[in-house]
Amino acid sequence: MSVAANVFYLLIFPGALFIVTFAFAAQYVDRKLYAKLQNRVGPPPIQPVADFLKLLSKQSVVPDNARREIFAWAPLFGLAGVLTAALYLPIWGDEAVFAFQGDLVVVLFLLALPSFALFFGGWYSGNPFSRVGTLRTLTQLFGYEVPFFLACLAPALATGTWETSAILQELGTEPWYLPLLVIAFVVSLLSLLAKLERVPFDAPEAETELASGTLAEYSGRKLALLKLTKDVELVVGALLVVTLFLGGPYPLHGLADGIAGDALGFVAVLIKALVVIMLLTVVRSVVARLRIEQTFAVFYRWLVGAAIAQAALVLAVAAVVGNPF
Repeated sequence: MSVAANVFYLLIFPGALFIVTFAFAAQYVDRKLYAKLQNRVGPPPIQPVADFLKLLSKQSVVPDNARREIFAWAPLFGLAGVLTAALYLPIWGDEAVFAFQGDLVVVLFLLALPSFALFFGGWYSGNPFSRVGTLRTLTQLFGYEVPFFLACLAPALATGTWETSAILQELGTEPWYLPLLVIAFVVSLLSLLAKLERVPFDAPEAETELASGTLAEYSGRKLALLKLTKDVELVVGALLVVTLFLGGPYPLHGLADGIAGDALGFVAVLIKALVVIMLLTVVRSVVARLRIEQTFAVFYRWLVGAAIAQAALVLAVAAVVGNPF
């Protein structure tokens, strides 16, 4: 693979430019649907980009008692993590551009980086409200990461591989197996909501309690990058769910050969990702915020057990019918 190709993949497609553009589009869909569900008009299509550019034009104020280096670099650290995770997901065709055995573990690790970035940025901002928010962020992370990892384990067990592209190629061509992963699909969606700190799992931000929590001292360009990181994390998380549980580009990918098939598959991936994002929007519009201890109870009382049951079901089916692939 040439240097020029690598630069194109990293910066243009399926890298930074495409993911950021898709993130702005996803934010618009999310906000518009959220408004419609509340009988409001919602923003115009250009609003997410306008908000981002407006924040970029503002001055970034650094508190006197903050650790300047950590406070400044935390937003870039989180954004770099989620942008890198997208490179290991099959978006065009059924194989990621940088696929390798075990890349699913790398994707899960990279998707955890924004939470750590929020923790370090908020903790070293010097604001007591931010520190309470960061403690909630870290507490919530220990709650949702376990069921999220276990949910992603189910398709890996079904196919016997930790490579996202290989999982997609095997499950996508055997659609009868996907309904068996419904439990893991639901667990992954709820865990993704907590990862994004959305209602009902938005206790770390909780504007009515903590004045935006971790983000209280962030402004200007740094705040713009943190908000962009959440939008990108939403898109990458949705793409991961589509890859593992919804067949990615299939069945449209198989309707034609070559570039035509890849283009059809790309459209299928975008549509499925938007459907996942809309499901997350519906959930946050119909439920109320949970306290942090209630959030922890939901994950360890219900979702961890459900994810383990899903893994056991996959193993039982494999034992009965043999390796379906």
